[in-house]
Amino acid sequence: MSRTTAPAQADRRGGAAAPGEGLSPGLKQRHLSMIALGGVIGAGLFVGSGTGIAAAGPSIVVAYAISGVLVMLVMRMLGEMSAANPASGSFSVHAERAFGPWAGFTAGWAFWLLLCVAVGLEAIGAAKIMTGWLPGTPEWAWVALFMLVFCGTNLAAVKNFGEFEFWFAALKVGAIVLFLGIGALAIAGLLPGTAAPGTANLTGDGGFFPHGSEGLIVGLLASVFAYGGLETVTIAAAESEHPVKGVAKAVRTAMWRIALFYIGSMAVIVTLVPWNDPAVVEKGPYVAALNHLGIPGAGQIMNVVVLVALLSAMNANIYGASRMARSLVAREQGPKALGRTFGGVPRPAVLASSVVGFGCVLLSYWSPDKAFVWLLNTIGAIILVVWFFIAVSQLVLRRRIQREAPEKLVVRMWFFPYLTWVALLGMGAIFFLMAREEGTRVQLYATGALTLALAAAGFALQRAREKRVAKV
Repeated sequence: MSRTTAPAQADRRGGAAAPGEGLSPGLKQRHLSMIALGGVIGAGLFVGSGTGIAAAGPSIVVAYAISGVLVMLVMRMLGEMSAANPASGSFSVHAERAFGPWAGFTAGWAFWLLLCVAVGLEAIGAAKIMTGWLPGTPEWAWVALFMLVFCGTNLAAVKNFGEFEFWFAALKVGAIVLFLGIGALAIAGLLPGTAAPGTANLTGDGGFFPHGSEGLIVGLLASVFAYGGLETVTIAAAESEHPVKGVAKAVRTAMWRIALFYIGSMAVIVTLVPWNDPAVVEKGPYVAALNHLGIPGAGQIMNVVVLVALLSAMNANIYGASRMARSLVAREQGPKALGRTFGGVPRPAVLASSVVGFGCVLLSYWSPDKAFVWLLNTIGAIILVVWFFIAVSQLVLRRRIQREAPEKLVVRMWFFPYLTWVALLGMGAIFFLMAREEGTRVQLYATGALTLALAAAGFALQRAREKRVAKV
């Protein structure tokens, strides 16, 4: 397929509105709104933020603010393209429109792999919580149970996925809002039996930057990957009643959601709890903060919320991976068997997207202690590669849309093209910082090798297709 024919193919096979795509528009506006709201409260916020706090100290608030600005820019760019051309392949379709099939292939399959591995990570994380509650139960059995439940959920109608995510997200949102409310009362000295902490935890034990710029860098890298998952809402929008309206609303509210849930909760935690308290890493920052306030049973209640967040992420990632795979196949960039739909659901793609998670059953059985680290190193910095494709695609497509169909620009990137270039420079800086840090260097190299391999495969597939077209 030549670059000039890619947009037409994407419209016919990868777009949300294409009648022949075979997907069922079973998501209601309330589903999409809550998926967008809950998507920002991922497992990375509850589970991974403790490591960032231990590295950066109180300056983790700055780290989350910096990475939050980058994520807001990326989401605005993605929202602009997705509102103009809704597609179940989201940024993969946009990359193909901008640069040709090889770019859509690379971005799409990289993201698919990221989501599949993330499903395994979340299954292992949820299993560890269950074995903590029920000592002696095998971790692999819990991983298998969770995979069976959510693979089954995604094999059913899409509205079932929407209902699961609606209630999962509602619980997560409610828990975060309650946590922020309790934390604000405690900081103000209005919580009964608790004295206001003042600025002691922000300025003591080494100050606001206890490990200097190096600690801030580690915290920044940890915070970047905690934001992964926001992209799923643009994939889900393709199966909603009003895709353009849904994407536009989700993107426009991204700023206050990021500020409130991520930056706000980090500020509450480091104000209430000493950053070097071992419980921040061992039990998680939210549990540590509530236990520090002496609220009876609050820590265990928060563990329930963390479990729900992990299961919600599993559910959403199986969904997102299956739809991405379905879109890639519809654009002749994957095995045809994955493209079949049954009752509006791409069931072969759901099963294929669950394979890694089921593989984690074996990993948990053979090596439960090493499985988590191995999977984490596998996916590395793929989310940054996806963001890079989003930014460069928006640079190209914005001008094309303005020239050909300006009425489609329902959502517009701020101060285009300057902030798009700022976002690209920010991504470049993070890649550079990852290369400097020993703990993230392996992930960066693994991601680089994977991206190059996918790009080479995408180029080969594109050339083969162009030759077939030329013969015809």
